[in-house]
Amino acid sequence: MTTWLNIVMAAMVAALVSPPLMAGAPADSLSSARQLYAAAEYDDALEMLGRLESGEDGAGADTLAVAQVRAYCLLALGRPDDASSAISVIVAADPMYRPSVEDAAPRIRAAFSEVRKRMLPAIIQHRYGVAKAHFDAKEFVAARAAFSFVLDALADPELADEAAQPPLADLRTLAGGFLDLSAAAAVPPPLASRQQPLAMFPIAAASRIYGAADAAVSAPLAVRQPIPPFSPSDTPPRTGMLELILDERGRVEDVLIRASVADRYDPMLLAAARDWVYAPALLDGRPVKYRKMVQISVQER
Repeated sequence: MTTWLNIVMAAMVAALVSPPLMAGAPADSLSSARQLYAAAEYDDALEMLGRLESGEDGAGADTLAVAQVRAYCLLALGRPDDASSAISVIVAADPMYRPSVEDAAPRIRAAFSEVRKRMLPAIIQHRYGVAKAHFDAKEFVAARAAFSFVLDALADPELADEAAQPPLADLRTLAGGFLDLSAAAAVPPPLASRQQPLAMFPIAAASRIYGAADAAVSAPLAVRQPIPPFSPSDTPPRTGMLELILDERGRVEDVLIRASVADRYDPMLLAAARDWVYAPALLDGRPVKYRKMVQISVQER
């Protein structure tokens, strides 16, 4: 009898201290992790999420849902840096996601807000580049959707201050113009004209290169303009000047050094400048070639 009672007691204790059953569909396991979080068993919840991601339960995991529960647990454990990494996964996949007031405490919403403010400007600029690439490829339906995202993200109240200043304020103007053009171009032309090629952005005075003196032309905006690092050399650095010829796509067609920075540095600067990308100069809404002067100031590192 004593042996039998010991077996029963051992089974009861095991049932009380064991974590929720891991077998079954991923949704059940994720639900169990949420229950552990609700019960303040944060370490156990994180361990279960790790098993979910590693596939130990034999099924895949909902990456975003796992990242959300992980972020909540890490914040509860006082590990804000680790929580920020988990939130970054969510924001990268769904930049417009924000925890609701009903579902998240103020400190959780504040953590999401901080990460979104940090990540959204770069995401918006990247998405603008994607939208412009669709537009250049005449993929107007995809371009319209991408430009719409850019404008929606720029209207996010959490980004109000930064969106009111360059470069995001400039992107708002450009994205709005390209959205209208994409929407118009996405509409099929009348039957009578479908035999004619669609002429988007006919170039005014195709042989002309515009510049800063042309007040009617909107100057190009830098999308990608990395400056190579400057290393100490025998020649002290000077303030240099590059002359760029940008084509109708905002690509560097030609580049010249008008004022040298340093003899050893100039070739690296020229090589880098050939890969720079800009939003094109516009004349009456049409891209045009543009002569752009870029001043270069470097410091020894």
